[in-house]
Order: sequence, then structure tokens, then C-alpha cells
Amino acid sequence: MGEQRLAGKRAVVTGGAQGIGEAIALRLAAEGAVVAVLDLDGAKAGAVLPAPHIGLACDVAESASVDAAFAAVREALGGVDILVNNAGIGSAPGDGMAEYYAAQAAQAQDPSVIADQTIHCGDEGWSRVLAVTLDGTFRCSRAAVRIMAEQGAGGAIINIASTAALAGNGPVPYVTAKAGVLGLTRAMARELAPRGIRVNAVVPGATETPIYAPLPQEVKDAVAADSVMKRLAQPDEIAGAVAFLAGPDASYATGSTVSVNGGSWFS
Repeated sequence: MGEQRLAGKRAVVTGGAQGIGEAIALRLAAEGAVVAVLDLDGAKAGAVLPAPHIGLACDVAESASVDAAFAAVREALGGVDILVNNAGIGSAPGDGMAEYYAAQAAQAQDPSVIADQTIHCGDEGWSRVLAVTLDGTFRCSRAAVRIMAEQGAGGAIINIASTAALAGNGPVPYVTAKAGVLGLTRAMARELAPRGIRVNAVVPGATETPIYAPLPQEVKDAVAADSVMKRLAQPDEIAGAVAFLAGPDASYATGSTVSVNGGSWFS
């Protein structure tokens, strides 16, 4: 990576120990930023990048964990200029997806079977997905904005949403959480513009990550067929959009939604 568009910037990437998050952390570092990788697995987070980059354990579903992590980032890096809210989960025990998948399988023998999630989705499963995917995005944004506001030099927040939020495909709590991420992006963009803090969202399509690794090839092929490019995205392709939004080339972009989904949904 020849350009150092982010030289001197301090970045935080949540859920950064694997997949899209890891690719984002590596890309921001390649463009000159010093990166704090946050993840539930602190050991894996620490292994993503060498010093002066850092890795920290953080549970974005817990305010105390988030606040402690950002205090540690501030101590180690001196501040925060870029936040990438990537941490999220697609499903949780008790969210009704087990019953949904079972009904889908049964449809092969009995087409009259209806695959339901909503009627099986319990409060715990619903709340867990939102606690990580939506509430976690808010908690980390709040912690970062507090630091950015004190610094008085602006900043950039990039929220990782999903094509599911636009198309409605996927587990109901996940779709709801990612749609909430888009709303949060727009609300924060309006509020934080006077402070020079830009807030944008990236909307990835299906991406070749460890989550997809165990899936049968026919399942991957079916997912890929939903895009006009007939393939899954690579994590680096998502990271490129994030790096653009984090840098000076996107200085007039805020409240924007950048779709990197191979044409599986146009927005």
C-alpha cells in the first residue's frame, strides 16, 4: 500500500480479530494509522498487528467493558481519530433460528410447512443480537465521541451495516439491528457535524469470512448467485471502502451509505 492517507491517525476497530474486522485493521494500518484492535478474544486481537498497534479484549454488549477498553486506548495511543464499528452477531440462542432452519428442511418433504422465526423468537435471543450489533455500535460510538469532542479535532466513524438491512433477508433480530445501525449513522451524522465528526456506513454483501468456511459449496454458490457479480466479496474489498470513508478523500461525506455488495441490492 503506497499511500499513507491515514498517517498520524489513531483508529479503533471493533470485532477486529478475524474476517472483515481483521481486514479493516490491516488496511488502516497499511495506510498509516496506529490501530487498536478490540475483540472478545483479547489474545487474538493482540496477534493481528505488531507494536505500536495494540489489541484489547472488549465486550461491546457491556458498557463497563467498552469504557475500560477506550480508556486503555486513550492511555496507549493518546486519543481516537477513527472508529470502525464492526462487531456484531447474526444470531443467538433462543432467537428462533433453530426452529426456522428445521422448518426449512422439512419443506423438502412437505411444501405446506411454513418456516417461522418470529413466533419462536424469545426475549433473550432477540435482546442478545441487538445488545451486540446495535447497542454495541452505540456504546463504542459514545465512548469514541467523548474522546473526539475533548480533542476538538473532528474524527470519522464508520459503521458496518448489512445488505440484510435493506433487503430484509436474514434473521429478524439481525435485520432489525443492522437497520438500526443505519438510522444511528444518520442521526449521529447530523448531530456531530458541528464537531467535525463524520459518520458513515458501509453495507457489505455476503463476504468470504470464517463464518462461511464450513458451509457446503452449494450453499456458498446459492448465496453468491444473489449478486450480479456471482461471487462472494473478499474482506479486503470491504476494507477498501472503510479506508476511503476514514480518510481525507471522503472529507465531504457524512450520513452516507456505501454499498459493497456485488449488486445483490441497489441503494
